[in-house]
Amino acid sequence: MVSQKRNGQDSVSASVTTALLPRRGRGRAAIDLPQPYNAVIDEYAAALRSAPLSDQTRRTYASKVRQYLAWLADGGVAGAPLLAKGARDRAVGDYRAHLQDVLKRKPTTVNNALAAVDDFYIRRGMGPASAPRADLCRRAPRALSARAAVRYLRGVQACPSPRDRAVALIPFYAGARIAEITGLDIDDVRLATRNAILKIHTADKVREVPIHRQLRAALTDWLHERPNWPTADNPALFLNQRGTRLSVRAAHDIITTIAQTAGLNDATAQVLRHTFATRLVQGGTDLVTVAGLLGHARLETTRVYARSTPQDAVKALELLDIDQ
Repeated sequence: MVSQKRNGQDSVSASVTTALLPRRGRGRAAIDLPQPYNAVIDEYAAALRSAPLSDQTRRTYASKVRQYLAWLADGGVAGAPLLAKGARDRAVGDYRAHLQDVLKRKPTTVNNALAAVDDFYIRRGMGPASAPRADLCRRAPRALSARAAVRYLRGVQACPSPRDRAVALIPFYAGARIAEITGLDIDDVRLATRNAILKIHTADKVREVPIHRQLRAALTDWLHERPNWPTADNPALFLNQRGTRLSVRAAHDIITTIAQTAGLNDATAQVLRHTFATRLVQGGTDLVTVAGLLGHARLETTRVYARSTPQDAVKALELLDIDQ
């Protein structure tokens, strides 16, 4: 079950409302929806409030569905895609082509958008559209090389903040997503037992990940300093300077700042999570165990880490004979 602190009605309502407000981040113009699309997105927001999803997922789905509705409105498409299944399938198929061919979005971005649109139609009682997903690259997800990983860990070690060191090591040593890191509470960390455990919460389940000795040292340092922070009685594990729960954006900035200091410009929490999984698979850990540590519901999701990488292809060519 999801604890109330993660899905309180007030916080959910506020987060969904925030997601639906026009934004101008990263140079994008605000998305204004005409009627009747405003009523449609409000109805979808209400459905999301009672859905067993994380706040981050609610915000993401609301944002992507708003973009889809804006595309419908901008193209002068009549209301049929919101009412008839055939029109729905044609519209979603055209939207997929728009994302791929016009906006040049990556396949994962396209598929994430289609997943949100499917959720939207399911909650309208129409079921998912029949539009196929974009073909994903058959390579393994990007992970840090052994040399880059050492540089990152040295960058973490050089960071003066115990909080930031702990935040930066969790995706590397526990494979946690960025929203899972900021969602941790103090009682999710069990250091007193012989086998230290980190309880990581998703929308509908909790997984327990053994705490690596390096991560254990970082968490111990942070928990020793944490009582000196404002409102230390807050249940959140990681606090900001105001004494409230650290945000996803702040955690992202902590990790990327440390990575950039180490000379790594593209080491994000997601890349660190991929590194965690890739090392385990390459080290011979069975996929079932890795799936459990990552919180994957389907083994096929974990199987991507067993695929070849560009580095594997380079190493393969080095096996060929040459004329000295």
